[in-house]
Amino acid sequence: MRILLGFCFAAVTLVGQMKDISGTWVAKYPPPMDEQEIIYQLQILGGHITGMQRMPFGDSPILDGKVEGKKFRTTVAPDYFGTLEKREVRGRIVGDTLELEPAVPAPPGLLRKHDPGASAGWIDGPVILHRGTPSPTYRAPMVDYSSLPQFGLPPAQDLADNGMAPTPPMGWSSRDAFHTQMDGKTVREAADAMVASGMRDAGYVYLNLDDGWQGQRDANGVLRPNPGFPNMKALADYVHSKGLKLGIYSSPGPRTCGGFEGSYGHEELDAWTWAGWGIDLVKYDWCSAARIWSDDDMRAVYQILGAAIRKTGRPMVYSICQYGRGNVAEWGPLAGGNLWRTGVNIGDRWESMAAAAIAESEMAGFAGPGHWNDPDLLEVGKGGMTEVEYRTQFSLWAMLAAPLIAGTDVREMAPETRAILLNKEAIAVDQDRLGRVASVVSSTRTTQVWARPLADGSYAVALFNPSEAEAQVSVSWDDLHETGAFYVRDLWAHADRGRLWSGYGATVPAHGVAMVRLTR
Repeated sequence: MRILLGFCFAAVTLVGQMKDISGTWVAKYPPPMDEQEIIYQLQILGGHITGMQRMPFGDSPILDGKVEGKKFRTTVAPDYFGTLEKREVRGRIVGDTLELEPAVPAPPGLLRKHDPGASAGWIDGPVILHRGTPSPTYRAPMVDYSSLPQFGLPPAQDLADNGMAPTPPMGWSSRDAFHTQMDGKTVREAADAMVASGMRDAGYVYLNLDDGWQGQRDANGVLRPNPGFPNMKALADYVHSKGLKLGIYSSPGPRTCGGFEGSYGHEELDAWTWAGWGIDLVKYDWCSAARIWSDDDMRAVYQILGAAIRKTGRPMVYSICQYGRGNVAEWGPLAGGNLWRTGVNIGDRWESMAAAAIAESEMAGFAGPGHWNDPDLLEVGKGGMTEVEYRTQFSLWAMLAAPLIAGTDVREMAPETRAILLNKEAIAVDQDRLGRVASVVSSTRTTQVWARPLADGSYAVALFNPSEAEAQVSVSWDDLHETGAFYVRDLWAHADRGRLWSGYGATVPAHGVAMVRLTR
């Protein structure tokens, strides 16, 4: 989910007198997280701020804060990603509201070693708090983490390869288009659209139901879906009848990111439940597990469900989602994972997407058949980037052998969105059975050349221009440690560019990619 938590707020009046901000404040996030609310119960004494931050998956005390003129700064712990470190956040008062200072955007170009956690794409606008009460739909936390039943973690055990995901999974996720507001009728409509649009035939076979499907556990501990999903088995059967596969979402903690029931203490029971429904993929999101375990525990925590899935005998792709923490690429396959997120949720904006791609390009050695680095969803068609930038994302994801999971509403795709998502020549690069990830083979101050060897002996090459101006970008056969002639095929123009002996170049627009295939 796209959300940056751990915010605390206070303010003063214009004339220098302290304004009493004690009480309840509600943060309504801008798109794409506009259905999320964070509640702040604040007290101010002697210029210091205390209180409580209330989130769907748990509450955190506001440790301390201080008003400084018209601005404020304060701390809260733990943050969303589970660190127990104090996090300083700054803001200001604007009229009758409290406004969070925006995140610092990544610098243009992005041609540096970049931590995707520092990208600006988490939220697409300012976060404003208003006095008031939570909306009727707000799910206040109902978990006392200090009183949860405790159980020991299993010793590290290398789980054998499950034989799933020989190429990166392709499909669609409900997360971006519907957040937590999803029901069985919408799932059926999405399945129909994936068939009618040609997505299924192009390889997009996983329909992944993200957070929000959960209801309550019954007297036997079995997790039931909410009333919007009256019959999960029948829903899975419908999805399967369309030639698609159904994915589902949970958390190793007591609560998911949206505040729904997680799998803590019920891992085997949930795995058997999902197997009985006919589930084909499980995404397991860290979220409230951070309130119980540390990063050092992650492998053992994720191994619990990995082993439980194996016991059911049901083939299920296992998607580990913990934002790239704890060197997950090193242990993800050993815990049973087929793919793992390599960073925070990306945003539908250039800086966020490009930063995630560049960061992942440095992890090429960890991916291969059955185990894939996952830089997050395809933003194609959502509206926050240009068509050029969306082609760039699709090209880079294909070069990275990344899962191709669309996030737009597939029921209402524009022709240009379909043209990008259904580019079979680019998809063939992503799905190449060799499973090698691209590396940067040459670069200038403002451009990069990515190359990826393919199973038939050819190369996929991306001439990447992340700068703010059009640029000439070229690849030399020397960059590939090759000699002789190659036939060049432009994968976006779907045109042959001739038989060339030393290299190839193209004029690439700002934030663009020219993607070619080089064949002997």
